[in-house]
Amino acid sequence: MNPYGFGDFSSSSTFRSLSHSRLLLPKRLRRISHVHLNPLALGSSLPLKLARIHISRFLHLKIVMSQQHISLPAKLINGGIAGIVGVTCVFPIDLAKTRLQNQRHGQQVYKSMMDCLVKTVKSEGYFGMYRGAAVNLTLVTPEKAIKLAANDLFRHHLSKDGKGLTVFKEMLAGCGAGMCQVVVTTPMEMLKIQLQDAGRLVAQQQKPVMMTPAKLVATNTIAKELLQTQGIRGLYRGLGATLMRDVPFSMVYFPLFANLNRLGKPSPEASSPFYWAFFSGCAAGSTAAVFVNPCDVVKTRLQSMSKVSSEETYTGVMDCVSKIMRKEGPSGFLKGAGCRALVIAPLFGIAQVMYFVGVGEYILDNSPLSLLSA
Repeated sequence: MNPYGFGDFSSSSTFRSLSHSRLLLPKRLRRISHVHLNPLALGSSLPLKLARIHISRFLHLKIVMSQQHISLPAKLINGGIAGIVGVTCVFPIDLAKTRLQNQRHGQQVYKSMMDCLVKTVKSEGYFGMYRGAAVNLTLVTPEKAIKLAANDLFRHHLSKDGKGLTVFKEMLAGCGAGMCQVVVTTPMEMLKIQLQDAGRLVAQQQKPVMMTPAKLVATNTIAKELLQTQGIRGLYRGLGATLMRDVPFSMVYFPLFANLNRLGKPSPEASSPFYWAFFSGCAAGSTAAVFVNPCDVVKTRLQSMSKVSSEETYTGVMDCVSKIMRKEGPSGFLKGAGCRALVIAPLFGIAQVMYFVGVGEYILDNSPLSLLSA
């Protein structure tokens, strides 16, 4: 067996094995390399050894070139699809997380995640659990795509001579990914939190009225009002707190996932099974989510614009931290930690499975653009 995995070229079944291996290549490569897989095109007088070297090198080069060409677009597609699927599945839990985190001491409307979801359905209907989902579904694609693609890009540039990265460099790559994603994450979270928390404010004011569709549509004007009153800076309110959350999250998640996923590989050169990739993504995501939950509580409080009269306001990150510690104690920073772990775990587990299955590569190989590039 040669190092490229195309079969034994020294036997009489050289080209049959090679033609079979050609079927395993992407459609684009099969079209490009067709003539090179035809023994008649090589000439009967060409020595078998030279034919073997020629074909092996050609196909290896084509595979490398193809992977480099579709690498970034495929990562963006995989990250985007994973984000949409994940958000659709876990958004109600994320809504409960936001409302639990925004509760002040002595003003609890919800006792737990399940209590929050039940009360939300009773007062706002089933689709009340998806308030703010449109914002997330719109922006989660670039947000997740930037995070995953940036991490891969930083890892590539930090690696030398194909050697594995140290834990410090893995954390450094995650740090860079976290800093890149906040460009999209901050306005997305800012708008989402206003929409998610509206039902809690109504319930806290002891107005158990059913939220009508008209009221739900009115909340979508938040972005316009924010831009008119505060400009683009209004959308980036809480940027510092978002950085405090997302940078440490990425520094924990990506190295932890890489090392957990490595444990499932049958050999150093092979890939781990898809179920192991999913498990590694879930475990690393939930661990990192709980680790940075205090920063997420601070961010949620700072980005909440609408408050009832009895709720205090915060002037900045340090003011928020000191007031939570003084009035709610250390437990105040762990509000919604369980919900956040349940939200993040499947999000990143699904993302890693999308990478493993290669949905982005499949879409690119079967798109009209691939026909033009052949």
